[in-house]
Amino acid sequence: MTPAGRAGAGPVAAPVRYDGLDAEELGRRTGATEVQVLASVGSVLDVAHQRAAAGAESGLLVLADAQTAGRGRSGRAWHSPPGAGVYLAALLRPAVRPFSGALAVRVGLAAAAAIEDLAPGASPRLKWPNDLVVAGRKAGGVLCEARWSGARQGWVAVGVGVNVAGPVPAVVRGTAIALAEVAAGATRVALLEALVPRIWALAGRPAALDEAEREAVRGRLWVEPGAEAPVGVDGDGALLVLGLEGTLERRVSPG
Repeated sequence: MTPAGRAGAGPVAAPVRYDGLDAEELGRRTGATEVQVLASVGSVLDVAHQRAAAGAESGLLVLADAQTAGRGRSGRAWHSPPGAGVYLAALLRPAVRPFSGALAVRVGLAAAAAIEDLAPGASPRLKWPNDLVVAGRKAGGVLCEARWSGARQGWVAVGVGVNVAGPVPAVVRGTAIALAEVAAGATRVALLEALVPRIWALAGRPAALDEAEREAVRGRLWVEPGAEAPVGVDGDGALLVLGLEGTLERRVSPG
């Protein structure tokens, strides 16, 4: 008999490990109900949506060592080389349909807090709507994709990509950074331990940001030199900017 349990079957592929850890251990460290680890995939978000459509429960964590078609906002490509960063998709099935902008902001706050755990003093900032900035350069990004049918419960795939070990490609070194540059010894697993439990906690939040969350965002907002300074965000997660006549203008997309 072969290892697969029947005559003629090929060898069973060894489970993919993530920085030496198997899926069970990663689940214990992150609070995930299930962890799927992939050596390489087009996009972890696509896998999360496929699993959700097939009935996967809230708490599924999809991790990839590398992505070949990682994406950010508006379909932009996300550089995802092997071993360099955290590329994750977390599946949530919230009881209350969240405002998409509010959820993205909450995940950004969770990611910033997790980065600060690894790199005290790094002062991570949020470049609205979905970039994580450290030392004035992009360290990661957030992308939340929801699937709902009217008022019926659906799911949200929460995607987070963070440059951890690098190296950062020379072509973007002036605008991008790896956490290892500000936190010697930072690891992907340590970031997962700090970040993923914070993501699970978001499933029970109300649709809109409360005042404490909005204040937290105001304390972390970052803008490029010369750009208009934002005042904060509203409950939906939209950016608030002071207009020429002193009135607040609401922005739902960059521009």
